Amino acid sequence: MVDPRTAPYALLLLRVTLGVMFIAHAALKVFVFTVPGFAGFLAQVGMPSFMALPVILLEAFGGLALILGVYARAVALVLTPVLLGALSVHVGNGWLFTAPNGGWEYPAFLVIAGLTVVLGGDGALALRPTALPARERLATQTA
Repeated sequence: MVDPRTAPYALLLLRVTLGVMFIAHAALKVFVFTVPGFAGFLAQVGMPSFMALPVILLEAFGGLALILGVYARAVALVLTPVLLGALSVHVGNGWLFTAPNGGWEYPAFLVIAGLTVVLGGDGALALRPTALPARERLATQTA
């Protein structure tokens, strides 16, 4: 059973922490790995190196949008392929993130956290909630 009094605040906490994580990872790629370094890493793991800057921009602006609650459901959905890409890089390393090159449990958790925002909603204090199609709006109003 979902508590309708506290669920919006639970989604707010999840949305904000997920946004902070995305911004932190974007900053890590820019200031520690550098954009060329991240591009080289992508090439090394078999992904297109030209995706380095788009991924960093998606993480930075997507993270900010999540924190502010600007179309958070839609943003979380758009960021899901980034998280799945990270998961695909780490899946062969084993379970724990302390494994060499990091394990896959953390990226898997982030995929689920993002999908929880997609399914659960924007949460409390969202500046611009994601608009639902008319059919879904009607279903949520009658529930």
